[in-house]
Amino acid sequence: MRVITRVVLAGTMAVGVATVTLTAQGLLPGERATAIAAIPGVIAADAKWELVWADFETADGIVGMPDGGVMFAQEQTDTIRKLDAASKESVFLSDTKGAGAVSVDTQGRVYAVQRTCTDSLRLGAKCQEPTRVAQVAPEQRVLADKFSDGKPLGRVNDLIADGKGGAYFTVSGGAYYVNAGGTMSIVENQNLQSNGIMLSGDGKTLYVTNSVDVQAFDVRADGTTTNRRLFGTLNGDKGGDGMAIDAAGRLYVTASTGVHVLSPEGKHLGVIPTPRPPITVAFSGPDKKTLYVPQMGVVGPDGKPWTAPGLARNVAMTIYRIPMLAEGYKGRPK
Repeated sequence: MRVITRVVLAGTMAVGVATVTLTAQGLLPGERATAIAAIPGVIAADAKWELVWADFETADGIVGMPDGGVMFAQEQTDTIRKLDAASKESVFLSDTKGAGAVSVDTQGRVYAVQRTCTDSLRLGAKCQEPTRVAQVAPEQRVLADKFSDGKPLGRVNDLIADGKGGAYFTVSGGAYYVNAGGTMSIVENQNLQSNGIMLSGDGKTLYVTNSVDVQAFDVRADGTTTNRRLFGTLNGDKGGDGMAIDAAGRLYVTASTGVHVLSPEGKHLGVIPTPRPPITVAFSGPDKKTLYVPQMGVVGPDGKPWTAPGLARNVAMTIYRIPMLAEGYKGRPK
């Protein structure tokens, strides 16, 4: 084993210098080995992950930006943050009401799921502010804060803007659509372990993760959906979460072991193993050939895997990126 002195990060700010003992494989504490196998047209064999950001808070719902960087939500600090191509961090928006995922449409409008009080460690259990799906920039407006029967949305997981002023979003056990006028429709709320949600490049197919597989739906002209079907499986993995698409129509899905790649027809093409459990994914970089993947866990100031004190949840995350052969879809930010 070899020993190095490493600056531990909180965002891009150094919070301490730790003596970190790497494993014989050259891994940081908490990391796992990642032997990258070639996936034709997607990634080259032995491509290497690069650590570009780490914090003791989250980096969720990531989306690529025109400057080659990324934008992501940080629920616990009430911010949406940007990381440019040189890994310089900045705050894009504050007071986001617990934004937990971000989507940007082709007009540059930014949407977020606002989780408000559903993480009691952030605002306290007594807060009664409802969760929302909202446009947060350049103007702010609420698309939805309750279902058509008046019941609250509960903890909102993920969303994808439809490019028409509306958005598709997920909550535990369901997927929904809200149009620009605030009218909501059900995508599916039966027998679905929903989390991530994504549109195909042409906007005619909606994908929703279902723990061990991905479900697909046809999108009608008015944004409502029909024809639920199994799109593809995660090859025995579980915990399907965030998704992205590439220029060839392939779907990238995070799950426990890494980023799974599915063909436009739903065939499992392979998995890109990750150093830590991944939760969200986006293409970016100057040519949109870099895959950014926020993953759970971080090295603490003592050089060991970070453990949140007391009863707090471990929400610390690290963002890695890796060069790709595939090019991300350029028709919209994600």
